[in-house]
Amino acid sequence: MTNSGSIRHPRWRWSAAAATTATALALAPGVAAAGPVAAPAPPAGRPVCDIRDDRLTEISGLVATDDGFVVVNDGADEESRRRIFFLDDRCRVVRTVRYPSRPRDTEDLAVGADGTIWVADTGDNDRARRTVALWRLSPGAGRPVLHRLTYPDGAHDAEALLVDAAGRPVIVTKQGGSAGLYRPAAPLRAGGTVPLARVGQVRLPSTTTGNPYSFLGRRVVTGGASAPDGRRVVLRTYADAFEFDVADGDLVGALTTGRPRSIALPDEPQGESVSYSPDGRSLLTVSETANQPPGTRPRILRYALPPGPPS
Repeated sequence: MTNSGSIRHPRWRWSAAAATTATALALAPGVAAAGPVAAPAPPAGRPVCDIRDDRLTEISGLVATDDGFVVVNDGADEESRRRIFFLDDRCRVVRTVRYPSRPRDTEDLAVGADGTIWVADTGDNDRARRTVALWRLSPGAGRPVLHRLTYPDGAHDAEALLVDAAGRPVIVTKQGGSAGLYRPAAPLRAGGTVPLARVGQVRLPSTTTGNPYSFLGRRVVTGGASAPDGRRVVLRTYADAFEFDVADGDLVGALTTGRPRSIALPDEPQGESVSYSPDGRSLLTVSETANQPPGTRPRILRYALPPGPPS
């Protein structure tokens, strides 16, 4: 969570030992191969619209819809920000949905094939939470439903959420170098707590894309999204997006064994959100702006996708 007036740093910890480990980490079985990604000078994203609502300066999750966007803020310090915000195609807030209780640290959004909106309340900068949570907002519902979850191997900070072809949420941790993939080990229960199972890990390729946080900004996962047709999935860092092909609905298999295409997202102020466009032909992103110069507004950007393999 980014507090107003704090210095501009990403919300994660890094030690010299962790950096050495991430650099020297050898690939384990079931982990996607990784190596330097050569790319031409990256173009900036094309502006779509600016978000001018003063409640939306710490946007950490984005979903594009047929008639606009859905966004959430990072954290919940201010009551006015504790909402799911629905925007029109010009980035104007047209509706908000309140949480029935206070979330801890909301970090990403995902949407299922049936239109269900999932909110990842999974941020844990200090790695001190006993449980994390998902909020499920069904189409037409007036309030999201809370589902609590526990990791099998201790606390993690996580900022990316995906939904697989079966409608199951997959949490992707923020660790640099290799990120853990976790999925509920039992059916979710409204208001109850169920365990998560670790189902794999993904290691993203190295790049040289410019970003405010240099090497570290290119290594940590800050958001994710699934394509509308379910055949592709993307994870992003502060610097880049990585798109994987999904065969036969096997999202976890795609992330753990696939080799992604890279899309540079150069020099976004604090890029944490990503979504596919409704037609699946481009990526949309938006940055937090709480620590930017006064008057800076969050701007949704559009990036063209590289061609994938023939279908």
